[in-house]
Amino acid sequence: MREINIHQIYYSAETRASLDRGFIGLDNMANERPDWREYWPIRHRLLNASLREDAYYGFFSPKFESKTKLGSAAVLDFISESAGSSDAVLFSPFFDQIAYPLNIFEQGALQHPDTLRTFKECVLAVSPQLDFESLVMDSTNTVFCNYFVAKPAFWRQWLEKCEIVFRIAEAGKTGLARRLNENTSYDGGGAPTKVFVIERIASLMLATEKRWKTKACNPLALPWSDAPISRLRLEMTFLDSLKIAYASQGHPQYLEAFHGLRRVVGQLLQADLGRSKG
Repeated sequence: MREINIHQIYYSAETRASLDRGFIGLDNMANERPDWREYWPIRHRLLNASLREDAYYGFFSPKFESKTKLGSAAVLDFISESAGSSDAVLFSPFFDQIAYPLNIFEQGALQHPDTLRTFKECVLAVSPQLDFESLVMDSTNTVFCNYFVAKPAFWRQWLEKCEIVFRIAEAGKTGLARRLNENTSYDGGGAPTKVFVIERIASLMLATEKRWKTKACNPLALPWSDAPISRLRLEMTFLDSLKIAYASQGHPQYLEAFHGLRRVVGQLLQADLGRSKG
């Protein structure tokens, strides 16, 4: 059986008590840099630990089960039975938030106002040759909340890209650094924009670097968001399928159909809103 090491981060007595015992606790009780959220303990672990090249590693937040409805047994079974030679295994909830936006950066900008410029500048910093405007992502390569498990080769590349963002933010000398460190709205409060950039690096790699082999736990079976679009399940499934078809075949008609269907979804939402007000 392939070695699987999934760490679950805890930063208080309460979160430590709530850990899934099938995962490995990762102590962040000192919480030295809460502004970096989970990236700080993940970074420390990757910089200081020796990893086995053929093993899988993951770093989940304390909210993993509440967001995915998956316990450690289901996660470990899925990796053991389905992952095979995959470089990364994904456990992303909120399928509607994957299907409706063109990519995870557009999704982030819809959720966190005034962040699109920051997302774009960070993408160009870590992958200068990319055309940001043409990025298309789907359920086969989108990761939310860093809920993925991967082999060391992927983690090393991920850390290298994240460290570019880390150094910019820590230096604090540019407008981009200022915007990375500023809070954006999140969960009824706020969190630094840099946290949401880091959470999107894995998706960027998977969508643009074709050498990585992935396996996604069925996102249709995981919890959806509470956004109005989540009610349109058939339409969301078609939207994601069109993006997958475009990614695999490259025919522009698939992307045109995606945008056309998304306009229809917008009309349906407006009609629902009108009925609710009436």
